[in-house]
Amino acid sequence: MSAPATPMRRRPVDAPLRPPWSEQGILEVFRHRYILSLLVRREIAARYQGSVLGLLWSYVNPLSQFFIYYFVMGILFGRAQRTEDFAVHVFAGLIVVHFFTETMNAGTRSIVRNKSLVQKMAVPREMFPVASMLVSLFHVVPQVAILLVATLISGWRPDAMGLVFGVLGLLISMTLGTALALMFSAANVFLRDVSNAVNVLSNFVRFGVPMMYPYTLVAQRFHGHTSIYLLNPITEAVLAFQRAFWVGATSHPAHTAHIDMPPNMLWLSLRALVISLVILAIAQSTFTRLERRIPERLL
Repeated sequence: MSAPATPMRRRPVDAPLRPPWSEQGILEVFRHRYILSLLVRREIAARYQGSVLGLLWSYVNPLSQFFIYYFVMGILFGRAQRTEDFAVHVFAGLIVVHFFTETMNAGTRSIVRNKSLVQKMAVPREMFPVASMLVSLFHVVPQVAILLVATLISGWRPDAMGLVFGVLGLLISMTLGTALALMFSAANVFLRDVSNAVNVLSNFVRFGVPMMYPYTLVAQRFHGHTSIYLLNPITEAVLAFQRAFWVGATSHPAHTAHIDMPPNMLWLSLRALVISLVILAIAQSTFTRLERRIPERLL
């Protein structure tokens, strides 16, 4: 007669509830490009669902804004201000500011808005703020296209250094916007007032950068002491984008770049990008500490 079988002992397995790649942060998001592209396309399709013009609205809206600024700033206030091609100056800054604020606002709401997906899908939760940033970037394309047409009509000709500044302006806005979207999206899960506070913050952003007014006005009012003002990365992003498009559209680009732009623009833009990357690293660390508690707070 055989001996009774020895019961199997169950050993506890010390394994994380989420896959190991989830701890790698925002870089892991781009290893799941297919899911990321699905989220972006889903967001874009939802925005224009039931619309007759569909994606054409992404051109109609910025075009109408440009004509408003051209009429109000260029014709009505043309004699009251001395900035040449002021409508182009404002619109170039508006593209950067709108990209940043849209990324920050939509990213702040992204996790709460997609709570069913956050709870069911085994993907890095950073994917949702990043998808919001890419949707905002998608809408930058028609705005830049309209800006290009307007500047070409004004006599703008592309230059290599200007294109570098244009890329730097978008990179700064993209990096800082994603960083704040990461941080605020996690905070918004625990305190829903965060999204309203971010909306208020967006109003300060629009008037805290040289978009509705030229940089020379700031330099004159503060007698050249603009070091603190220039610490704001979005200020540098706006100035870099204006250097890329508006400066070349004026009658004397070299003179405009010397008089209406701060000195050492390239160094200031690179510094702003480094500051934005540091803030992104801090935001990722904050998000990682809070994300384990996100699912239970979404119930």
